[in-house]
Amino acid sequence: MWREVSALDHSASVFNVKSMDQLVDERLSPKRLAVYGLGGASLIALLLAAVGVYSLMSYSVTLQKQEIGLRQALGANRGDILKLVIGRGMKLVLIGSMIGFLGSWGLTRLLTGLLFGVSAFDPATFVAIALLLSVVAFVACFLPARRATRIDPLVALRRD
Repeated sequence: MWREVSALDHSASVFNVKSMDQLVDERLSPKRLAVYGLGGASLIALLLAAVGVYSLMSYSVTLQKQEIGLRQALGANRGDILKLVIGRGMKLVLIGSMIGFLGSWGLTRLLTGLLFGVSAFDPATFVAIALLLSVVAFVACFLPARRATRIDPLVALRRD
């Protein structure tokens, strides 16, 4: 680059020469950092949500130990218990997802400066995130539900 400029004009000084890719990278690096930070915070939030749902459902199963034992004693099979516990958990997840959807819909205007190639109101993103949260919540509900199917009715119904 310097040789070409000096071949045209020996008195011209050339400094701080950068490619277009370097200029674009420098310009976008603060926004990239913000996006990476938001992505990391999102992963932490997803982990906290999974732990929260798991803890809530595990505690719920512990509190309903006698009810589950009674249902099993009256003839409920493992599938019925799984459906009961997972259904209760997923109902809470659905309510939370709707509240989160409404909140995120309102807050998307704050993030429009960080988005490239996608609008702030991208339905595919909203659906993908809702599906991801639902799958994580399902797994978090399934583990305590599986534990609930292993409750011995005789032990659960015995008075402490």
